[in-house]
This record gives sequence, structure tokens and C-alpha cells, in this order.
Amino acid sequence: MEGENLTSEEQFLIVGFSDLPLLQVPLFFTFTLIYMITLIANLLIMSIVYFSSHLHTPMYFFLLNVAFLDITNISVTFPHMLVHFFQTGILMSLTECLLQIYLFVLLVATEFLILTVMAYDRYVAICHPLRYMSIMNKNMCIQLATGSWLGGIFGPLMHTILLSRLSYCQSHTINHFFCDVTALMKLSCTSIHSIETLNYVNGSTFGLLPFIVVVASYAKIISAILKMKSMEGKRKTFSTCGSHLTVVIVFFVSVCSTYMRPTSNLSMKENKILALLYTAVPPLCNPIIYTLKNKEFTNVLRRREKK
Repeated sequence: MEGENLTSEEQFLIVGFSDLPLLQVPLFFTFTLIYMITLIANLLIMSIVYFSSHLHTPMYFFLLNVAFLDITNISVTFPHMLVHFFQTGILMSLTECLLQIYLFVLLVATEFLILTVMAYDRYVAICHPLRYMSIMNKNMCIQLATGSWLGGIFGPLMHTILLSRLSYCQSHTINHFFCDVTALMKLSCTSIHSIETLNYVNGSTFGLLPFIVVVASYAKIISAILKMKSMEGKRKTFSTCGSHLTVVIVFFVSVCSTYMRPTSNLSMKENKILALLYTAVPPLCNPIIYTLKNKEFTNVLRRREKK
């Protein structure tokens, strides 16, 4: 297959972590544990929020979206990756690769936007508490969530179309644990200038601008927290906001540093490590940040345990 143009009927070899034979077993159990904890924790959040009527507030409405995104996002890559540990490589057709890329970018872009909306929601709640319910009313929440999902759905369409038109003639081997945009760009023997340009445009639209909004929102929130008289209130709010901001920074920076660099400067081994950060860390940490550090949620959980 080397030296030939790959069509949708031909296949790519996804090598996963087969280049680390001594770590196959510990990596398999580690990633399996991460995946299972992420699924259970986020499904628990979704069920509790859905069935607890007094949690039907803007904050938990957006949290429901994040939990669903975390489940679907990690499920696009992790099950496929775990199979790698039982094989030396997995073959995927170009059509399957493009579908995985489209779903992955869709979910990442949507989560960027939802996290931005959540930061704005917390800004309104803390900085404008008396106007909170009038600003973040039901219609506004639905519009913000719908806009985020529509942005995620339409954002990767052009990417997918451009990737489908490339000629892949250098190699059919992808040194990654899933079919990634950067991996296909590396394999192309035709010009990828238009895709690189699109990476910068999408990265700015779905990455940098939301990140600026998140940072600006938290700057306002921190300013409001510092004016609080209650030290306990300051401590709890700082703890939750600090944890959330840390995960958001890891998520945004790792994704943007992967997709907003020239392809010639990309290292696929480095990309695999960065990909683990943005595919595993946010879905695993979000339930801890938004629930275990949230008194209202833990009270609901305790009441359900007593029943």
C-alpha cells in the first residue's frame, strides 16, 4: 500500500501503544480503569440531575450537557484504543477514520463552547446574583446550549470534506491511538495548506476566543470573591473555581497546542501524550469538580443513599 493513493476502500493501520511492549499490561488496566470511572461518574451525574427536580437549574442543565459530552467524547477514542492492547495494530478504512475525526472534533468543539457558557453562568451567578434568574432564564439556557451544539456539529464539516479529498500516498501507518486530523495530514502527499489554515480559524473560533471568555469570566469571579466577608465562602468558591479553571486550561491548551501548529513541527509521539490529556483528564476530573466539591449535589446524593 505504500506509495499508493488510499481510497475509502483502503485502510490505515492504527498502531496505538504497540511501540511500548513492556507497558502494555499496566497501560491497559490504567486506561480501562479511567474509562470505567469516567462512565460511571458521569452517568451518575446525569441520572441524579435528571431525577432531582430541585437541581433543574441553569448550572446543572449545562452540567448535564458536559457529562453527556464527556461520556461520548471518551467513548469515541478509548474503546478503540483498548482493543489495541490485544493486537499489534488495527485497520480502519478512510471512511471510518473520517467519521471518528468528525465525531471527535464535534464533541471537543461543543465542550469548549459549553464550558465557556458555564463560566459565563457562574460569572452572572456570583457577580450579578439579583439578576441571575432573569438573565439565565430557561429560554436563554436552551439557546446557549443549542448554539453550542450547532457550532460543534457544523464546525468540523469542512475539515472532514478537505481531508476526504487529500491523497494519502506516503504511508498507511498512523502512530496514534485513534484516527486524528494531524495524523492524516502527516500522511498526505498533496498540499495541506487549506487544512492548516482551517485549523487556525477553527482553533481561534472554538479554542482561543472561548478561552479568553473563560479567563475573563473567572477574573471577574475572583474579583467578586475577594470582596466576600466570609472566609469560608471564599475558600469554597476559590477551591471549586480553581479546580475548574485548571482542568479547562489543560483541556484548551493541550488541544490548541496540538491543532494550531504547522504540521511540519508535529511529533506524533508528543501528540499521543497531549491527546491523552484532553481525552482523559477533563472527563475524569469534571465529575469530581462539579459534584464532590458541590455541597448541594452531595446533599442530594446522601439523601438518595438513605432511601
